[in-house]
Amino acid sequence: DFLFFWGAVFLITTTLVALLKKENKELTPTKEETKGITDTYRLLFSIIKMPAVLTFCLLILTAKVGFSAADAVTGLKLVEEGVPKEHLALLAVPMVPLQIILPLIISKYTAGPQPLNTFYKAMPYRLLLGLEFAFLVWWTPKVKYEGGFPVYYYVVVLMSYALHQITLYSMYVAIMAFNAKVSDPLIGGTYMTLLNTVSNLGGNWPSTVALWLVDPLTVKECAGAHGHACGTALAAEV
Repeated sequence: DFLFFWGAVFLITTTLVALLKKENKELTPTKEETKGITDTYRLLFSIIKMPAVLTFCLLILTAKVGFSAADAVTGLKLVEEGVPKEHLALLAVPMVPLQIILPLIISKYTAGPQPLNTFYKAMPYRLLLGLEFAFLVWWTPKVKYEGGFPVYYYVVVLMSYALHQITLYSMYVAIMAFNAKVSDPLIGGTYMTLLNTVSNLGGNWPSTVALWLVDPLTVKECAGAHGHACGTALAAEV
């Protein structure tokens, strides 16, 4: 119902914009840098071939490898250890005001000539939080009791998520500010979109690989079946 309602709002709003919004024909349109899809891709390849852009793309594609596992797997492991999904979802609610306020605060530090300084400073803290998340997963079954989990456990999880959000947004806002700063104004849309796409890809592929590696890297033991291994999925099923 929720998705249906907002889907309907989206369709109605965009239809009204298409029907009622009129272009200002008095303004003379500026000369476009591209005339079609082929020209746009040629332009993209010419941007990528620049040494500085190529180096930056390689750095940004590998920068998030160190904390991809912690980001992608922690929530799933907490659920596996018995933390109710509803409780984890509720912990996301207090994060919303923080996610609104953080970009406003961080943008003050990324507005200068070197916005990536904030990115570099936040990275070691985010890596350390990966270790803290690993400790959290290890600690979870230790504090579990029949009725669930104590309140102080959820406070620790909430604080951990809040600190994680600070480091995450520091890196995110910094990289966006840098992309906006270095993009050529004449081809701003194309340039900015390319850099942002590479930045998003740099966050997505390590998470995908981390999730794929969870099963083969997880150590399994067979209880009550002496002489049997359960390293593979088939053996575990048996």
